[in-house]
Amino acid sequence: MSDQQNIQSRDDNEFGKRLGIIVALFAVFIVGIIAMLLNIQVVNVKKYREKAARQYERVITEKAKRGVILDRHSRMLAESIESISFYADPAIVRNTPLFNEKGKSVIDKTTRKQKVYDNTIAVATMFARYLGGNKAVYLKELHRKTGMAVLGRKIPVAKALPLLQEKIAGVWFDKDQQRYYLNVAAQVIGSTDIHNEGSSGLELQLNRELKGIDGTIIYQKTATGKRYPAPDAKQQNPVKGNSVQLTIDADIQSIVEDELAKAVEKFRADASASIVMDVHTGEIIAMANNPTFDLNQRSSWSAEKSRNRAVTDSYEPGSTFKLIMASAATEVLHRKAEDRVNGQNGVMPIYNLFIKDHEPYGNISFREAIMYSSNIVAAKTALAVGSEKFYAYTMNYGFGRKTGIGLVGESPGRVRPLEHWDRTTLPWMGYGYQVMATPLQILQAYATIANDGVLMRPFIIKKVINTEGKTVWESAPKAVRKAVLPQTARYLGKEYFKAVVDSGTAKSAAVPGVTVAGKTGTARRAAGGSYSKPVYVSSFVGYFPVEAPRYAIVVVVENPKTAYYAAMVAAPVFSSIASRMIACSGEMQKKLAFRSTEQAAIDSVSTVVVPDLAGLQGRDAKRLLQWHNLEMDSSGDMDGCVGRQSIAPGQKVKKKTVIKVTLAPTTMKKTSSWLP
Repeated sequence: MSDQQNIQSRDDNEFGKRLGIIVALFAVFIVGIIAMLLNIQVVNVKKYREKAARQYERVITEKAKRGVILDRHSRMLAESIESISFYADPAIVRNTPLFNEKGKSVIDKTTRKQKVYDNTIAVATMFARYLGGNKAVYLKELHRKTGMAVLGRKIPVAKALPLLQEKIAGVWFDKDQQRYYLNVAAQVIGSTDIHNEGSSGLELQLNRELKGIDGTIIYQKTATGKRYPAPDAKQQNPVKGNSVQLTIDADIQSIVEDELAKAVEKFRADASASIVMDVHTGEIIAMANNPTFDLNQRSSWSAEKSRNRAVTDSYEPGSTFKLIMASAATEVLHRKAEDRVNGQNGVMPIYNLFIKDHEPYGNISFREAIMYSSNIVAAKTALAVGSEKFYAYTMNYGFGRKTGIGLVGESPGRVRPLEHWDRTTLPWMGYGYQVMATPLQILQAYATIANDGVLMRPFIIKKVINTEGKTVWESAPKAVRKAVLPQTARYLGKEYFKAVVDSGTAKSAAVPGVTVAGKTGTARRAAGGSYSKPVYVSSFVGYFPVEAPRYAIVVVVENPKTAYYAAMVAAPVFSSIASRMIACSGEMQKKLAFRSTEQAAIDSVSTVVVPDLAGLQGRDAKRLLQWHNLEMDSSGDMDGCVGRQSIAPGQKVKKKTVIKVTLAPTTMKKTSSWLP
């Protein structure tokens, strides 16, 4: 073989080796690529999918709209309004790519890279112009090195609209829900937190029904930061929460709150509470407390102001508890109103202690003993009834256990088990001491008398309604037990508790044109474990009309300073609430006119008694006069209160007589604007 052939052979061998090496390298490269693809697409697919999603996908939780809370007439007490929150990716805002008119990227001729524009000053200026605030604050957010910039939270839609119409690279918005309240019944309705979750009251208690189901929207974004819904992702639309309807009447609730605020101010009291109930159904028409707070201003909230005293606070009721004594005396002792009893001239020694009356009563009728609220007669009567039977009547009226209204925090009060009674328990319980009761329990007991002796379960949640308008569940009136015989209940109301208002300690609770039965209670409260300091709870509970009862009201005023007898403090508040209720509520007027035999008598006569209008707002005074077939001629703002009236209260005049009134501006802040 020639030298030339040997050289050619060596070259071919070297070429083959080189080619083999190259092929091997390519093979290794291809295997590496395949291995990498397998790692990305098979082995660690979840990891890289999440990494990619973080780069170009964004999962947005769209909050469900919270259900509304309605009053008995379907008026809004609480609703959710949509608001907008703006966010930005500072890196995109600072490095916004530039595009020409045809949508093509603009390339820098020197660097041969895509041109960018720092958009932070323009964005900060725009947000400061539309949302207000300092431009420097927005710039500070947009110059963040890490994280997301917050440019505005919970902005009203109307205010945010100009910004929503702008297409700003790197800026997006989320829809939020913001709770708005009519601002009545604050302690009952409660409030929500910053996440729109219930935090107190019915908002917390019914959070599951009200909150709905949040939706999920998956967005993808382009290099410019523009977002669009991912076409292949499953989107979940939010489901609105159910609506809740209460038994509360917003107008009457507003009236009760207004009267409680006046009472607390006038008597410099620590607090007050009041409840209005339909005696036949147990529906709560109003439940109010003072002090209160602004539901739309979270800063006004405090634990003290948010407490629903009407159901959470128990106290020694004093003379309002004499209902138990009177019931047992009627059915056990067969005592009549005319029977004579001895008040022992106002002082009765017992077990080295003394029971005293505020007046020295001697030989009086049992009716007078209740009319003038004799503690001595009450104690003696309780002793005559006996412990076991007195205890049975106490339990029959619902004391010592929760009423079943279903509100969070309700107190059962306190009644000692019979085996723990000492020798002073029975006489002291006869006039309302050594027993603890809530305002709701006292009201429930008197509503039982008004309802022919049948104790009804009170309720405040009427029904829950879904988004299709169908009732999910509904409360219904429920009779719990028969506390006393129907004839006993009627006898107590007409012979004793009507007399208390007509001629006894509660004349100031009278309501013009309507018969009222009720009882005052002025109880000394233990302060610091002692009764030596004069701290009082003034209360009145009553119902009307006596002939065919429909509504019951309790008023409790804690620690009034300028006066403390219930006849001066709580009873007039009852009268004002009842008068204004009747004046403003068409529903109540119809029910009273249908039920009351007295209304027919009023309509049949040609003259009527002029009601007392003092302190009523102009619109309420006009309605009250119209209810009595009288007319009003006023001077002054109708939002003002009646200062003078041309015909004195109590005088009889012909129907359609014009009563001239002078309205003075009120210094009291209106609780609600519901009154038309």
